[in-house]
Amino acid sequence: MKILFLTYHGFEESSGITKKMQAQIKGLRQNGHEVHVCTYDKTSAGVWCRFVDDDILKEYGPGKWGAVRQRVGLMCVFDYCVSHGIEFVYVRHFMNANPWTLRLFRRLKGAGICCVMEVPTYPYDHEFHFLPFKHKLSLFFDKLFRRQLVSQMAAIVTFSDDKMIFGQRTINISNGIDLDMLPLHEPIDCSQELHLIGVAEVHPWHGFDRLIAGLGEYYKTQESALESQRKKVYFHIVGYVWPSEMNGTNHVPGFASLIKQYGIEEYVIFHGQLFGDALTDVFNQCLFAIGSLARHRSGITHIKTLKNREYAGRGIPFIYSECDSDFDGQPYVLKAIPDESPINIQSIVDFMAQFDIQPIAVRNSVEKLSWKNQMQIVLDQCEKLGCLNKKG
Repeated sequence: MKILFLTYHGFEESSGITKKMQAQIKGLRQNGHEVHVCTYDKTSAGVWCRFVDDDILKEYGPGKWGAVRQRVGLMCVFDYCVSHGIEFVYVRHFMNANPWTLRLFRRLKGAGICCVMEVPTYPYDHEFHFLPFKHKLSLFFDKLFRRQLVSQMAAIVTFSDDKMIFGQRTINISNGIDLDMLPLHEPIDCSQELHLIGVAEVHPWHGFDRLIAGLGEYYKTQESALESQRKKVYFHIVGYVWPSEMNGTNHVPGFASLIKQYGIEEYVIFHGQLFGDALTDVFNQCLFAIGSLARHRSGITHIKTLKNREYAGRGIPFIYSECDSDFDGQPYVLKAIPDESPINIQSIVDFMAQFDIQPIAVRNSVEKLSWKNQMQIVLDQCEKLGCLNKKG
């Protein structure tokens, strides 16, 4: 089958979203399909262009006007699909439901090309409470056109358990993983220390402030403990931390104020963005990982985050607060209450004191979550819906 994987931005080597999309594309190809990738990015000369694979599909020009023209100049995608015999279009939602994307997918549907749109986080409206006005404006236009846009799709791909999104049926899959890209955890034993790691471009819904507050409360109780019974706990934050997270907002306390309040400067370590061996080295220093601890802040109770899967793929135990049917009840998972209370660090210490599952066993438990398997679910469901021929 000929497939077009459509995204409204370019790929960045350091981006987790890029790595995910590249793994999805790899999964489709592993299932035997011919996959072409349509992106939007700048050339080395600063000209905004839409690309298919490495070839320029359409030039929009430099600067802001080039960026504006790309939002309305989408018919080149339709022309490419028709002229190259594309049978299936997989597109990732990027908050750009508007008359021009609506026209594109209406034309694709009219040409008999099956289209599905991935909505990576749902519901997402509450996330915009934490973002600047220009992002809230994007949400306003999204609300105007998103139901019309999804009506042109065969289905919505979601990592939630929702059966309908914006009035359209869904295909429920899990966020997948590419085990080839995840080194197996090789923890360094530090009997008197416990190192925790949280990897994210940090937003309020990650709830790392809850972990930091919990660390502060933990050290308050440790003051009266015997020296031989004290276990030092460190929290390593890997990834970009927005200034709003460091300094706090009207919605959540800032990391800096919490760290200062509790006097735990030496126990919270900010590494910034790390990749490759540098990231693996920090993972190996740590015994336990921190997932999202505050998805409730954005109105989400059920979600299958990529981060949980990456932790399991490496073979490290972890904590999170949402409902994730792939991991709820697993012996290498500790669940946190989805509220604003500080995380009970002692519960993590006690959990790890009894933990004896080897990293390879954790890793083996998620082999079914490969992107090859997850993307095949999408194609199988589209066949059942009658919008794809089984010849692919």
